[in-house]
Amino acid sequence: MTEEPPTLAPLLTPEGQALLAQVRDHDPAHELALATRLRRDHPAGLVSAALGQARLRQRAVAKFGAEDAHRMYFTPNGVEQATRSAVAAHRAARLRALGVRRVTDLCCGIGGDAVELARAGISVMAVDKDPLTAEIAAANVHALAPAGPRAEVVCADATTYDLAGAEALFVDPARRRGSGRVFDPEAYAPPLSWAIDAVRRTGLGAIKIAPGIPHELVPDDFAAEWVSHGGDVKEAVLWHAPGLPPTRTATLLPEGATVASHDLPDPAVRAPGGYLYEPDGAVIRAHLIAEAVTALPDAGLLDGTIAYVTSDTLHRTPFATAYEITDVLPFNLKRLKALLREREVGILTVKKRGSAVEPEELRRKLKLKGRNEATVFLTRVAGAPSMLLGKPAAG
Repeated sequence: MTEEPPTLAPLLTPEGQALLAQVRDHDPAHELALATRLRRDHPAGLVSAALGQARLRQRAVAKFGAEDAHRMYFTPNGVEQATRSAVAAHRAARLRALGVRRVTDLCCGIGGDAVELARAGISVMAVDKDPLTAEIAAANVHALAPAGPRAEVVCADATTYDLAGAEALFVDPARRRGSGRVFDPEAYAPPLSWAIDAVRRTGLGAIKIAPGIPHELVPDDFAAEWVSHGGDVKEAVLWHAPGLPPTRTATLLPEGATVASHDLPDPAVRAPGGYLYEPDGAVIRAHLIAEAVTALPDAGLLDGTIAYVTSDTLHRTPFATAYEITDVLPFNLKRLKALLREREVGILTVKKRGSAVEPEELRRKLKLKGRNEATVFLTRVAGAPSMLLGKPAAG
């Protein structure tokens, strides 16, 4: 007997919708008792589906916000791989600024990007080869962008879908398998080379990729953008459009600050000053530290191979977090322990670059106790293992 493929349909019925509303804010720790009670009045399969969606929606709040997440539908992989709504909205706005009015969204997943494209006034043809995922994407676009322009979702393989007449492409290849993340771009599904060729043939488009992509894999006729949100690097995007220069940019959301490449030389290495700057991860991934610190006239690197910047005076920049440094010492666990005990530091933030020390193991060995807080940077200063003690800069 052939097993029926999973479908969203039962949850879209009045009974399914009522169940979803009932379990929206349930505590997963008490799920077994809740499921037992609900199965007295509802089919067991429907109860399981509603509870599963409720769990996924709770996880999705961090990406989509409560208002949207609790109206959407997900698969477990969909929650993991979906674009955060603020990032998708930024991309949709950039496509709109390029004059795009119609986008073919390949490998659309649960439809997070399709929703924001529609909200930006762009017509969308979304494509995904998994039937349940395509069904979910259609439901999400209908729920979140009902007043937008035409948005369709089709179940098809992106690599065989007819792209004739497409105005612009957005391609989001799958970068996960059952065993975890895929790091080789040619192991993406579809491969990065296929996506690049498809965008080139269309003439305009964007490809979402992992932020760790080696720069040498970025084609000469594509611009590359690294995007962070709240200080965490979320993705990189390859952009291709007529007249678009092949620059590297870093975009920091939600503020929207952007810095672009100007082929500046790396800052010189200098002795530690009174302030340390930790560049945003997107700035580091884009290799744009020099461009990001041009407003810091006395800034330099602590070490030529490490992305920590130092200066004698405090300068505000959206591209880095500033810390006031009180101590610069050769790395020595006993000295650090004594110093923290002397200053009654009970809460220690450990940051590291170029150090093999594990933060949790360090905290365990330090046996912290006290009412004060501090930050320690474990790194190298001009090649020497060092520790810099300080705190976030005031103001």
